[in-house]
Amino acid sequence: MLLQSLVSFYVLAAAFAVPAQEKRVHHHADLSDHVHNDAHDFQYDHEAFLGKEEAKTFDQLTPEESKDRLSKIVDRIDTDKDGFISHAELHYWIKHRQRRYIEENVNKHWRDYDKNQDDKIAWGEYKNTTYGYYIDEEFDDIEDKATYKSMLTRDERRFKTADRDGDGIATREEFTAFLHPEEFDYMRDLIVQETIEDIDKNGDGKISLSEYIGDMYTPEEGESEPEWVHTEKKHFTDFRDANQDGYMDFSEVAHWILPGEVDHADNEAKHLIHETDTNKDGLLTFSEMLDKFDFIKISTITDYGAMEVDGHDEL
Repeated sequence: MLLQSLVSFYVLAAAFAVPAQEKRVHHHADLSDHVHNDAHDFQYDHEAFLGKEEAKTFDQLTPEESKDRLSKIVDRIDTDKDGFISHAELHYWIKHRQRRYIEENVNKHWRDYDKNQDDKIAWGEYKNTTYGYYIDEEFDDIEDKATYKSMLTRDERRFKTADRDGDGIATREEFTAFLHPEEFDYMRDLIVQETIEDIDKNGDGKISLSEYIGDMYTPEEGESEPEWVHTEKKHFTDFRDANQDGYMDFSEVAHWILPGEVDHADNEAKHLIHETDTNKDGLLTFSEMLDKFDFIKISTITDYGAMEVDGHDEL
């Protein structure tokens, strides 16, 4: 499962790097769009290791092409060229890809929104580029008018929060905070607020167990509840709901999605090694990854930037 795992590390950054138009800022712990559970780790890990676009590429390659691509990636991770991937090398690689994804994502959106090319992005530039036509029409031709208006309001609030000096113009750092608020301490309260708004369906300002589970899982008719749902229910009652009042309030949600000094890249590196290291020597080899190769080809990918393996993406 290292391959899946290796793949999964990318997602973490992805979960982190959220384009401005996205509905939700995903909490740091998510390395993939998929729920991380042992029954489906092949999806989660595949996405974390390769990233969304790279994983899509993998899914389109022949087996031999995929193995060749994987070999090049593994060679990049193995910085001391001893033929093994250590925890330290994997941890560094995951962190590197997180930083690189954020940088590339911001650069891409910067080009889209800095229309007058003054190396700043005003709220008006962002708003007009994203919503301009609909604003003129007052969203009258949109089926879910309320949703689009809500998206505009939400984006404006996030932009103003990221704009620390309040001048209505985002510097590159402020725009990074707008796109990736989980990377900035002063955006923490906004992340919690947005998360509650997304999951709290009855608008009482807190998250119940049914709302918590409903955000992750909708049962099919006649379907028995998966084991991971039982596990999540237990997590909610035993850990998430710290004061045992049946709900997660603002502080409990904050602890859930922004749990302080947790090194998610470190945790994911450990997980990848644990799942893929068949001889349990604490090191990963290319052959061990190949043993788990089928997992990598199964999943769909997260929002990670494409990973170059032709020498342009330097560690």
